[in-house]
Amino acid sequence: MGRSPLLLLFLISLSLAIITRSQNSNPQNITSVNIGALYTYNSIIGRAARLAIELALEDVNSDRTILPNTKLNVISQDTNCSGFLATIEALQVLEKKVVAIIGPQSSGGSHILSHVANSLQVPLVSFSATDPTLSSLEFPYFLRATRSDQFQMRAIADIVEFFQWREITAIYVDDDYGRNGIAALGDELALRRAKISYKAAFAQAVDLTEITDLLLRVNLMESRVYVLHVNPDSGLTVFSVAQKLGMTGPGYVWIVTNWLAAVLDSKGFGIGYGYKSVDTDPKVLNLIQGSIVLREHTPDSDLKMKFVSRWRKKMGNTATVSGLNAYSLYAYDSVWLVAHAIDQYLKTNANRINFSTDPRLHDVNGSTLSLAVLKIFNGGEGLLQNLLRTNFTGVTGQLQFGPNRDLIRPAYDIINVVSTGPRLIGYWSNYSGLSVVSPEILYQKPQNLSGQSRRLYNVMWPGGTTQKPRGWVFPNNGQPLRIGVPNKASFKQFVSSESNDGSDGNASNASGFCVDVFNAAIKLLPYPVPCSFILIGNGTVNPNNDDMVKMIAQNELDAVVGDVAIVKNRTKIADFTQPYIEAGLVIVAPVKHDSSSAWAFLKPFTLPMWFVTGAFFLFVGVVVWILEHRTNEEFRGKPREQVATIFWFSFSTMFFAHRQNTVSVLGRFVLIVWLFVVLIITSSYTASLTSILTVQQLSSGIKGLDSLLASHDPIGYQVGKFTKNYLVEELNIPESRLVPLNTIEEYADALTRGPRWGGVAAIVDENPYVEIFLSNYCNFRVVGQEFTREGWGFAFQRDSPLAVDLSTAILTLSESGELQRIHDQWLNSHGRCSSENTDSSEDTDTESNRLSLSSFWGLFLICGVVCVLALIIYFIKICLQFKRYYNKRKENESASVRPLVNKPKPLSCLAIFKDWIDFVDTKEADLEKKSGQVKTSITKKSSDNGSQTSQIPID
Repeated sequence: MGRSPLLLLFLISLSLAIITRSQNSNPQNITSVNIGALYTYNSIIGRAARLAIELALEDVNSDRTILPNTKLNVISQDTNCSGFLATIEALQVLEKKVVAIIGPQSSGGSHILSHVANSLQVPLVSFSATDPTLSSLEFPYFLRATRSDQFQMRAIADIVEFFQWREITAIYVDDDYGRNGIAALGDELALRRAKISYKAAFAQAVDLTEITDLLLRVNLMESRVYVLHVNPDSGLTVFSVAQKLGMTGPGYVWIVTNWLAAVLDSKGFGIGYGYKSVDTDPKVLNLIQGSIVLREHTPDSDLKMKFVSRWRKKMGNTATVSGLNAYSLYAYDSVWLVAHAIDQYLKTNANRINFSTDPRLHDVNGSTLSLAVLKIFNGGEGLLQNLLRTNFTGVTGQLQFGPNRDLIRPAYDIINVVSTGPRLIGYWSNYSGLSVVSPEILYQKPQNLSGQSRRLYNVMWPGGTTQKPRGWVFPNNGQPLRIGVPNKASFKQFVSSESNDGSDGNASNASGFCVDVFNAAIKLLPYPVPCSFILIGNGTVNPNNDDMVKMIAQNELDAVVGDVAIVKNRTKIADFTQPYIEAGLVIVAPVKHDSSSAWAFLKPFTLPMWFVTGAFFLFVGVVVWILEHRTNEEFRGKPREQVATIFWFSFSTMFFAHRQNTVSVLGRFVLIVWLFVVLIITSSYTASLTSILTVQQLSSGIKGLDSLLASHDPIGYQVGKFTKNYLVEELNIPESRLVPLNTIEEYADALTRGPRWGGVAAIVDENPYVEIFLSNYCNFRVVGQEFTREGWGFAFQRDSPLAVDLSTAILTLSESGELQRIHDQWLNSHGRCSSENTDSSEDTDTESNRLSLSSFWGLFLICGVVCVLALIIYFIKICLQFKRYYNKRKENESASVRPLVNKPKPLSCLAIFKDWIDFVDTKEADLEKKSGQVKTSITKKSSDNGSQTSQIPID
């Protein structure tokens, strides 16, 4: 009995300890679940989100298919657009053991609270925080039920590329949302060879004076394409100031991110919702008319229409004046997203939720923060995985996360604001880019991201114009364009510069072919471009064009106007206009006149050509004689006369002066073919001989590029040109062989002295310089062919729009003939040498004018085949005639012999051959006459024999 009270006390203590431990470690069945909601109540996004969350909560708790035995509670807190207050409000929500938080609304608050969520393992599901950096691995417990600005900036970059702009100005709020969004835009533009030329950032709390100063600085820049990335509650203020400064008129482009779509939708200007608010203000449309606005694309569906209908009914029963926008839809779906994840979590965890104390969070002595009330959600990782695996269709479409924890199939509506309101001009999706076809249709087709498939409907731009703005103007900052002009020591026809005081660096007057072309092109631009020419070089040594182009890349010059060739290494650091003159490299060498030769008439043909031509003349003469001998009296006679006829007929056909007429068909056919061959040969001979006798024949040790490379003689080049680099890097010529030259006089002196006397064997330079040089010095010529193909252009800084506009102007000058007129004015001045001598295309190698057998073997082959075929046909015909003749004669001879007499002996082969020769040599008419006489004689002889026989008595 004495031990019973002690045992009872021990059992009671043990039970209490077990119960206490059970309460701390084992969860209980859950009948309600708390989730938090953090947003700014008094904001465009917050007002719309608040009503959407209320509607979603009603729908979730009334739906028995999800959380059937559990009530979902939403604990909302107002963050008041403050990151600090958002943190405090979040901690107050977290101490109420919430398993997830809808929000925060801002990207800045999401950055701060994501660290808290990581520690307490409470997922954050934001419907409006679009900062792209929130998708990083640093924030594993942050998810967004909306689209990341990474995709929105990609869409804007595609729009900029579609309209062929190269520079934009970014105007944005200077916080995490603004900075990181514009950084993503810069990356996307860089992929399309465009850039942000100026970033104009302002703080959230800013007055009109600061915005005015900011936009004044923006208006001084050359870009007129503005991307406005600010908050919905302050964005219209920027437009209001811009309108007062005249920055919403013609020539300007405003591309606005989705904040403006939220404002328009909330004010009743939205399209696609079937909703019209009573708070429509036409002044808003006047501010933003002509703007291009992006809005999250949400496909039409029955769920969406039902939600819009409930929204309209709810609006009739509440005092709120906020309209529906895309953030409302995403807030609604966020609640459903969390509800689906919690429902799946409770099913897999026996309908229990467990929190535990973080030993790192404890109350400090003297502190009233009560950090110990913050608990770790032990099922946070499991709930997060359920969120990532969630896949259902909401009012915004399919909600499913991809591998990078962003919602799949991001898409945007592209809206153009006109006087009557917003107008849909197309879509953008990450699947197909820009298109006028809705993404839902394109998802059913193969992916096509080619430029040809991109399209938008016509845009009404600011100022009411439909013509696409150029996108930039010359900067109105009072600074003229810094134009570098080479101060050359020679070839003043191309660039001639003088300064007022003779000092370097100040050019008051610049002229020459290159400068005149530039000035003429500048006059064709539809806007003024003030220019300041700056001399580069001292006038005694030609400046290096590579160094001048590098000055552009280093922002020491805006452009270079001069004889600057467009070559590979320069295009890497500067942009060039369309070439305005061709300037390939050629070789100039000293030459001497060839003395006239008495045998020049033999040069048109090579020796094999002469031999084959003569042989064919004789061959054709023999063939025609054979074909005509038996039928044509003109080809008969004594053997000596017939040989003379063959030679005369053969060579007289060269001049078409043959007197013998051909009467046989085969002879005429062969003669026609041969006369055609003779016509081609004589015409070619005449042309070649004319070229040889009229073109001045020159000789030089250097015949072209191959002989130049094979030699070891010095080579001259013009100082400052790309020629040296080309010879060394491309042709692998040792630099020790290269001799720098500056003036025309140095050219002539070096070539005249030659390699033996300290000069050069040849000079390699661009064709325009060579034409000037050869017009004044007659003892030098271009040898070989032009071996590079480049041109001269005006160099500008990278991505300068002036390069594009001046290229168009140069093409206009070329088409109108003005470019040729300027060329003739400066470069067609006649020097001491005739134009014939200065023709750079003249071929100084006699061999190139000679005609070889390879050019005519086809003609000879045709003629030979025709002759052989004619002979074959002729001999077949002769053989048949001889056979008939021989058989007939044999029959006649047999008939002339009496039957009682012995048969005649057969003829030998030699006798037959003699008969054959006699038959062939006999004229066909004589042969027929002879055959008739033989036949008559035989008949007469036969009759006489018959008479004698009748007189013989028969025994």
